[in-house]
Amino acid sequence: MANGELRSGERVLAVDALRGFAVMGIVLLHNIEHFNFYSFPEAASPFWGSLDKQLWDLLFFLFSGKAYAIFALLFGFTFYLQQHHCEQRGEDFRNRYMWRLLLLLGFGFINASFFPGEILVLYALLGFVLVPVRHLSNKAVAWIAFILMLQPLEWGKVVYALLNPAANPEQTLFSLGDVYPELGGDSLWEMIKVNFVTGQLASLNWAWCYGRVFQTASLFMIGMLLGRKGLFRLTDETRTEVMCFWQRVAFYALPSAVLLYFGKEFLYPQIANPFLKATMQTIWNSWYNLAFMLVMVSGFLLLYWINEGRVQRVLVPYGKMSLTDYISQSILGSFLYFGYGLGLHQYCGTTSSLLIGIAFFLLQLAFAHWWFRHFRRGPLETIWHRLTWIGKK
Repeated sequence: MANGELRSGERVLAVDALRGFAVMGIVLLHNIEHFNFYSFPEAASPFWGSLDKQLWDLLFFLFSGKAYAIFALLFGFTFYLQQHHCEQRGEDFRNRYMWRLLLLLGFGFINASFFPGEILVLYALLGFVLVPVRHLSNKAVAWIAFILMLQPLEWGKVVYALLNPAANPEQTLFSLGDVYPELGGDSLWEMIKVNFVTGQLASLNWAWCYGRVFQTASLFMIGMLLGRKGLFRLTDETRTEVMCFWQRVAFYALPSAVLLYFGKEFLYPQIANPFLKATMQTIWNSWYNLAFMLVMVSGFLLLYWINEGRVQRVLVPYGKMSLTDYISQSILGSFLYFGYGLGLHQYCGTTSSLLIGIAFFLLQLAFAHWWFRHFRRGPLETIWHRLTWIGKK
């Protein structure tokens, strides 16, 4: 595909809308989780208890493990765009990109102070894997991404469990439960301290133990490859090829997601060894989330292009300020649900938390539309951009 025609600074609006959709899912999920503070009141009645459970299951079915996967996929695509634009100008993006990751790490530290489950730190650390592969051939990158998506560490655990039937599931060094006393307490400073250290270590430990590290690195590379192939950008010349590609993705991903979803009901009961079962769950769930995510991405993009974005275009401003959306939802969400703020974890079940999340999203969406009538980039995106290119005339 003729990606050289992509102009510096050009936005791919379908991608912005898709990113906005992913952030919306993250916001809704975080609200019903009370931003990883799993403290909930007793249901007022069996009806509300049943409704809470159904909404919880629905939100997790739709977004858990999928919204973040979309985010990771588009992270790799953004890397491709920035590198491509630099190459058009005859510049090497490597050093700027690594500096950009360090800046993202700083944003992640701020976010981690309020939310013990944030992913910017993980993305900043894993983002370095794109540096050594950026000039490899498409085939080489595809093979590396494929191997990472297979979850090689987990397959090593499978072999170990088969050779050691008495092996027990590994114990995590840090748990989100360790931060609960401070999340429910009334001290902002104590909450920040425990989130920044214990909460972030628990989040990174969870990502390592449950396959998120390998999956995220793989998705970064897949996103970069899709950018190289021009498969996120529709033009008159490429329309047929791009549409056919995403139709094929949907054709294969949908039955794969269905088989993986129902296959676990057969697979898991056959495994008696707890260690082996936990490992296979990690592998199986990562593949299922990948397949379901591809169904969502392909469906979203195809609908966007067929309808020329008439409906989904409303999410474009929201997706253009995803960093601002993500960090602001952590800060405001912690104030809403944690003990130092309004302490709504004591009063809000899943249904009411979802309604708060919807209102939260709509307010952020309205702010994004207002902001982009006056400015080119989101608030934190402006800071990130200017610091990334500091010293450049």
